[in-house]
Amino acid sequence: MRKHNLAFIDIETTGINVLKHEILEIGCVLTDNDLNILEEFEIKIKPTHIETADKVALKVNHYSEIDWENAISEKEAMKILSGKVKDCIMIGQNVAFDAGFLEYVFAKNKLINSMHYHKLDTISIAWAKLQNRHDIDHYSLREMCKYFDIKNENPHSALSDAHATYELYKKLMSL
Repeated sequence: MRKHNLAFIDIETTGINVLKHEILEIGCVLTDNDLNILEEFEIKIKPTHIETADKVALKVNHYSEIDWENAISEKEAMKILSGKVKDCIMIGQNVAFDAGFLEYVFAKNKLINSMHYHKLDTISIAWAKLQNRHDIDHYSLREMCKYFDIKNENPHSALSDAHATYELYKKLMSL
């Protein structure tokens, strides 16, 4: 696994149901195995069924038609993502949620997910390393950023959360 680059990925969605909701935004921080940043990017995706969106999710994710005016199609976004993260190990905060949405959207668009099959979850790593500390009750990205004094400039924005996850991972690996 040492030869693979790492892809710290966060997505923002129109809700939590993969069959009903859509990905609005993908943020990614690509690093080499030594955690040197190679590239950071964000992709905004034009929703096709905004009427099925959870209104709370749209508010949390700061969705507005104006900000998504130049967003691209879901299929085009997945092609771009696949090209950039080929053979990378995906790392995320609650990685199962993001990976599940991504896998579904890749399949729906008849595209291959080019990432390596291994994934790392920062919540699991944090719990494993910090479970005996009595000053931690929650392992959310917000709480972990607070605990480690990580600045997340724009919470619930995909790139900002991906970058915060990258910073969290570095802190966790130094414990």
